[in-house]
Amino acid sequence: MRKIILIGSGGSGKSSLARELGDILAIRVYHLDAIFWKPGWVSTPKEEQIRVQEELISLDKWIIDGNYGGTIDIRLRSADTIIFFDLSKWLCLYRVLKRRIQYHKKNRIDMGEGCEERIDLQFLKWVWEYPEKQKPKILEKLRALSQEKEIIIIKSPKAVKEFLEKVKSLYEREN
Repeated sequence: MRKIILIGSGGSGKSSLARELGDILAIRVYHLDAIFWKPGWVSTPKEEQIRVQEELISLDKWIIDGNYGGTIDIRLRSADTIIFFDLSKWLCLYRVLKRRIQYHKKNRIDMGEGCEERIDLQFLKWVWEYPEKQKPKILEKLRALSQEKEIIIIKSPKAVKEFLEKVKSLYEREN
């Protein structure tokens, strides 16, 4: 595990797991939201998103957290490990709402500077519809890559803990 991507619905826990994995494996974490959202929630043009991701994937090792479906193939192609969060939409919505309260008028560390935590109907709708609209496309891509990549599907908060314990154990044995 040297080139890892984390994908899944908003509120699934991608950023938290990315940070923890980064600490355990001593690999730098890149949160795409922090890179692609400019102050005041101004999005980065797709051409720049492509350029930045091409630079990131050229590094020896990395952890990249974020969906960005229009450029996901760049990361899928280069990753050796793909972690897909397949959690209940109810849990994801709960976490999104909790995060909104927790970070009210604050910036999360996995978000761009000048992008205070906010929530809007469009984002809530995206989270709610993720299992029906996004998940099938992701699973199709993962099936196509299953012979050449390590694919980990996280289905519960308990599975996150078990995965982290396994990684810690393996990493301690190797070092």
